[in-house]
Amino acid sequence: MKDSGSIEGPSAPELIDMRIAELGDWRGRALGRVRALIKQADPDAVEEVKWRKPSNPMGVPVWSHDGIICTGEIYKDKVKLTFAKGAFLGDPAGLFNAGLGGNARRAIDLHEGDEVDPEAFMALIRAAVGFNSSGSKAKSKRAR
Repeated sequence: MKDSGSIEGPSAPELIDMRIAELGDWRGRALGRVRALIKQADPDAVEEVKWRKPSNPMGVPVWSHDGIICTGEIYKDKVKLTFAKGAFLGDPAGLFNAGLGGNARRAIDLHEGDEVDPEAFMALIRAAVGFNSSGSKAKSKRAR
């Protein structure tokens, strides 16, 4: 799949590969690790790149399955994994540590040296896919 319907140029997975390589630091390694976990948890997840602009020509990596599962934004001091419908997902391991007051989104901020629990993270990915696939509306009861 080509990004934004372009006829030529790198595919979204290729752009994400390029972004990881371009970073060349702990942020690239962190993004690569969570990307591998997302693929392991949901082999049918689609990789996309959205919100490309002059200030961020590589855009934002997005993983989708019947809707957005999560995005992977890169900042100087963190990798932010934002789950589009995180407020509706159970998080028994307490991975969400950002955006906790929002009505829909929840995020996991990874800082240098942070490790995400692979099993808990993959369970969260599967829960997001399940929520998206269920056709649930945002009006459904929010998970606690």
